[in-house]
Parts: sequence; structure tokens; C-alpha cells
Amino acid sequence: MQKLKVAANAGQNPGFDFLKECWNDPALQIVIKKLLVKYPQWGIVIVDGVLVKWNN
Repeated sequence: MQKLKVAANAGQNPGFDFLKECWNDPALQIVIKKLLVKYPQWGIVIVDGVLVKWNN
């Protein structure tokens, strides 16, 4: 949770693998969803409830 808070405050991408590990926790899913909306430049989206790394 601390790493996600730092990411939210600093805009630092914690990494796709880290977010994927946290995705199983429903409370963290809410935090991750907010982060992805706030930082679309990270290139990570949610498709059908699954985290996906978006490549342009």
C-alpha cells in the first residue's frame, strides 16, 4: 500500500508486475484504478477486469 501511495503522490510508475501482484486485493484494486485514471501515460489499462499493458 505504501508503494501505491508514493506512486499516487509522485506520479512514479510502480511497474506493471507490481500492480498485477496487488490486483488480487479488492481494496488495492480501487487504489490502482484511481492511479490508472490519474496517470494514463503509464500505458496500463483495465480490460474486462484484467490489467493490460497498452503499447502504442
